[in-house]
Amino acid sequence: MHITLIAGARPNFVKISPIIHAIQAHNESTKPRIKYALVHTGQHYDKQMSDSFFDDLNIPAPDVNLNVGSHSHAEQTARIMVAFEAYLMEHATDCVLVVGDVNSTMACAIVAKKMNIKVVHVEGGLRSGDMTMPEEINRLVTDSISDYFFTTSEIANQHLKREGVSDDRIVLVGNTMIDSLVRSLNKIKKPESIAGLNLDDYYLLTLHRPSNVDQQSQLLNLLQTVDRLANGRKVIFPIHPRTEAQISDKGVFRNIHFVPPLPYLEFLFLMKGASAVITDSGGIQEETTYLKVPCLTLRPNTERPETIEIGSNQLIGNDMNALEEALLQIQTGRWKESQIPPFWDGKASERIVQHLIKLLA
Repeated sequence: MHITLIAGARPNFVKISPIIHAIQAHNESTKPRIKYALVHTGQHYDKQMSDSFFDDLNIPAPDVNLNVGSHSHAEQTARIMVAFEAYLMEHATDCVLVVGDVNSTMACAIVAKKMNIKVVHVEGGLRSGDMTMPEEINRLVTDSISDYFFTTSEIANQHLKREGVSDDRIVLVGNTMIDSLVRSLNKIKKPESIAGLNLDDYYLLTLHRPSNVDQQSQLLNLLQTVDRLANGRKVIFPIHPRTEAQISDKGVFRNIHFVPPLPYLEFLFLMKGASAVITDSGGIQEETTYLKVPCLTLRPNTERPETIEIGSNQLIGNDMNALEEALLQIQTGRWKESQIPPFWDGKASERIVQHLIKLLA
């Protein structure tokens, strides 16, 4: 059996790495061995994805990098499809496994399906209901052509069933991002960039969605509000250079400390120790839920409702009054009690490999 694993952006590798570990563990103890190849489409160039990044995740570098680079959604998707088709013409496989919802996920699924290769979608069934999000379109297209689905929650299962997917193609396995988190907690380390800061009580801020960072006025208003509502607490903001270029005077912010993008293990250190995380990320909603760290999501919707219904997450959108009230609840110890969703136990990838063997036999 041969499986081709697809990753296009940094979070994809965090989700893929525990699957690789599970395959390796299977191969050490069980026959027949599972052969695999890790394909990096090169969708996102990230200087943090150096050798140390793969060392942090304890996985080998990708077998190939298609180097498609950053382009418009249409051009990037087309470039991935052309490059991946050429790769598959020379490298036979029984299955293409995609994760998440980036352009690489959809593009590689389409190519594989047109070449009559089985497609497995890890994190299938996530839905935000927001068609203005490119990721939502990627999810819908990928799920419409995938053969099998490994899901993170019963909510995702129900979405797929409503869309006509039969039960025998859906397996609730849990969350591979949590697998990586569990494996890494004993290796986290304090970032050197904040070595001089007292971190007794601080917030962690992350922003990357265009609706929050592409318009300078929106970005500055958001930062000014967070700076004011921190009430003297430090706010650590790992900021992307493209976003940083929009801020002409960082000195006007009394509480926000701007730091470069962080390696995975250093970012986990900050997330685990934060009094709260303010973010517009999808994956961070999941990680904070596992860590039971309050998460305030600067989006009007989420494809991960279990992080709100069960976990430590709350949707804020662009309502700064809601942000103020949420931070006040956290500061006064009135935040909600949270739980960890079923199967978010660090063993999702083991279940994926066990079921892959059955499904592809």
